[in-house]
Parts: sequence; C-alpha cells; structure tokens
Amino acid sequence: MKSFLSRFGLLLLIVLFASACKTSKEKKADTGPRKLEILFLGHASEHHNSRKFAPILASALATDGINISYTENVKDLNEQNLNRYDGLIIYANYDTIAKAKEKALLDYVKAGHAFIPIHSASFCFRNSPDYVDMVGGQFKSHETGTFTAKIVNKEHPITKNINEFSTWDETYVHDHLSDDRTVLEERIDGEHHEPWTWVKDYGDGKVFYTAYGHDVRTWENPEFQNHIKQGILWAVDDQAKNNWQDFNKNMPELVYNDMANIPNYEKRDPAPQYQEPLSPEESKKLIQVPAGFDLELFASEPDIINPIAMDWDEKGRLWVVETVDYPNTVRNDNGVGDDRIKICEDTDGDGKADKFTIFAENLNIPTSFTFANGGIIISQAPDFLFLKDTDGDDKADVKEKIISGWGTFDTHAGPSNLQRGMDNKI
Repeated sequence: MKSFLSRFGLLLLIVLFASACKTSKEKKADTGPRKLEILFLGHASEHHNSRKFAPILASALATDGINISYTENVKDLNEQNLNRYDGLIIYANYDTIAKAKEKALLDYVKAGHAFIPIHSASFCFRNSPDYVDMVGGQFKSHETGTFTAKIVNKEHPITKNINEFSTWDETYVHDHLSDDRTVLEERIDGEHHEPWTWVKDYGDGKVFYTAYGHDVRTWENPEFQNHIKQGILWAVDDQAKNNWQDFNKNMPELVYNDMANIPNYEKRDPAPQYQEPLSPEESKKLIQVPAGFDLELFASEPDIINPIAMDWDEKGRLWVVETVDYPNTVRNDNGVGDDRIKICEDTDGDGKADKFTIFAENLNIPTSFTFANGGIIISQAPDFLFLKDTDGDDKADVKEKIISGWGTFDTHAGPSNLQRGMDNKI
C-alpha cells in the first residue's frame, strides 16, 4: 500500500501487532473511531487485471480512511476471516464456489455487511443461483466502446454524491435480473436501456453493483473511484460508518512545498516538491495495518531522525540507521560524514523506547546493516564495514573495512537490504 510519510523528516512509526480477530458480534460492539476495512477478492487474470486495479483503488481511498486488503484466495471467504471486514469487493472470474464458502459469503452479507460486486463479479460463482440473486443479475454478453452511463435515480444517497462520466469499457448486457434492485444508472444504446449500476438489500446487508470496471482507464478515473467509495459508504452498516466518520474528522492534510535541494534527476517540469512531515499521530492515521491488528508508536522524532534502515536485536532493542547525508552528500575522500547508528531501548516495559544510545557516528550514507559475529556489518559504499562493541557500553570500538569497491555514483543504486540467505550466509 502507498506510504504517505515523507522521505525527509520522516516520523518513524514502529508497529507492534496484537491479533484482535473479532466475531461479527464483537465487531458491532466496537464503537471507537476507526477506518473502514474492506476485503477485495481478485483473480490472477490479465483479462480482468485485479492485481493492477486493486492497488489503484486502494491508493485512491486510503486518505479517506478506507483500507482495502487484497486476496486471490477463495478460501478467505470463511466466517472468521470475513468478519474482520466491514465489506467485501469481488472483481474476479471464478466459475464455481464450494458450498461451505458459498454459505459463509451469503451469511456474511445477510448478517449486515457490505457487498460490492464490480463488473466481472456478475459472471462469478455461476454454480450458485443464490450468489447470482444476491448480486442482482448476471453478465450475458458485451461489446466495447466509449460511453457515459446516465443517472436515472437522482434521489438515492449514492447518486447525490456521484457524477456521470465518460470512459472506454465493456458494454455489459445482463440477464437473470432480480426484481428487488433499485437501478441508479443505465447505459443507453438507442432504444435499449441497460441497467448499469444498482443497489439492493440482502438480509440485513446491502449490495452495490456497477458494471463499470474492465479497463485501467475506468479504474484510474476519479469519478469511478468515487462511485465505489460512495457505494461502500452506503452499504456498510450504520455503526461502522459512524465510527469511520469519527475517525475522519481529523484526517491530516498532505502539504507539498518547493525545496531547493530536492534532487530532480529526471529533469521534471515542474520539479518534485517536498512533503511537509506529519506528527506521529497524523502518520498513524495514514498507515494501513492488517484488519484486526493494532498499531502503537515505539519511537519518533526528535529521538530519531531520517531513518533509512532498522532491525531488532536479541534483547528486543531497535537499531536504527539515521542519515542526514542521504542522498546528496557523498564523501569519497575519507567516508566520514554526519550519519550514525542508534540503539532504541524500552527500559520500563511500556512498549515505548525511552533510552537512546549512539552506537556509531561519523558515517556517510550507510544504507543497510545486519547483525554478525557479535557486531554489525554495514553497507556504506564504497565499503562494507564491521562494527563491534567489545567493552559493553553499547558504543562501537571496533571498526574494520571488510569489502571495498562499491560504486558511489548514485546513492539510490548502492548496496542495501543486507540479510541472511537460505544457506545462512549474508
């Protein structure tokens, strides 16, 4: 998912995950402000490229406090997993669904959750008449073309917040249409009025369907993205929506400004801008964690600045590489710079770092490290260094050059991501 933290002045959030898989009843008892959690079931297919389209939608809705978690595994349609989410999007072409998964899906929606079938979802799970009925119709045939679906019900809460838009897409024709749909948009072709976007109730749940969605030109269209957003907001239960509204009251605004020393390697016009840093509390609102998990702050500025790499040691301490030289200041003469490695430690067991020790300093754009032989190996082009503390004060008193010859012509293309392989070699 997209990160909304700036590269410079980054406010570090270290996440401590605690499983909180909730049942449906437990979820409804959750009254605190929170994001909406939506599961997106896609399919490994280039024809309907959900792997490409889901991230486009997730990115568009992230700043609205709507998390989208992607899966291609139909086995995720089980009661325990589904009940982590406020709603389910399907954009896939699975021919069949097993009885147990069918029951879990139908029961999930009947219990009061949101269901958002998009485009090819109307030709999914064709062995299940109950699924087709829940969608409200089934794909029959299509041509392609550029068109604008017309809003025919302007009084519905969804259509009050969406606009008609033109796009190239498949021109779906449906059959097996249910009688309990409320049509919001139609694709008009001469005298033919094809139901295009509709809603319906299903048990205590709500269904929003649109036939839009074959092509990237549609998925990248802000109006289509707003269609899905408004469909989600209408379909989720009232308590989830109220919690979402409370969460969204103080969503941070991303502010961008010009800065003289921002690299512009691609000679863009206009040049890239600097994103103003956010507070830890604001950053937390824009980070997506798996549904059912919690996020807690471990360390942030001013205790640490400009982190570029980090790892935990066997004592539960966080080691952080801080770089103020990156990406502009490479000192090829002696490798001495303004960067350092810091150990962050929680000494009182409250889950937050309260002790900060500088393990090594005067480094120059170290990009990665890993623990080895009682110390650490650092990649710092043109060298790899070995640093070690031998007297127990958590400060390196051994510094050895172990490999040399790495290029320094591009600080973005240096050695990084040191870790152990399957053979336990670094």
